[in-house]
Amino acid sequence: MKQKKIPLRKCNGCGEQKDKRELVRIVKNADGEISLDLTGKAAGRGAYICPNTDCLAKVRKSKRIDKVFECAVPEEVYDKLEEQLKNNV
Repeated sequence: MKQKKIPLRKCNGCGEQKDKRELVRIVKNADGEISLDLTGKAAGRGAYICPNTDCLAKVRKSKRIDKVFECAVPEEVYDKLEEQLKNNV
């Protein structure tokens, strides 16, 4: 029997490749709004990080989300993402 392919994604914080379901997706929708996507199915451009605040801190310091989404991400968005990450995961 043929084995099902497991989708892998790279964490923007630590750089490790992991199963897509192990990572948390940050999405930028068509309106330019950036939010945490816990379902992994929201429409828009996505970036993945490990579900811990260390990886979010690395992403915040290196501005990798800015590079992925090709726009400047305000500090308030990072604060909101950190709060959501602490509450939901």
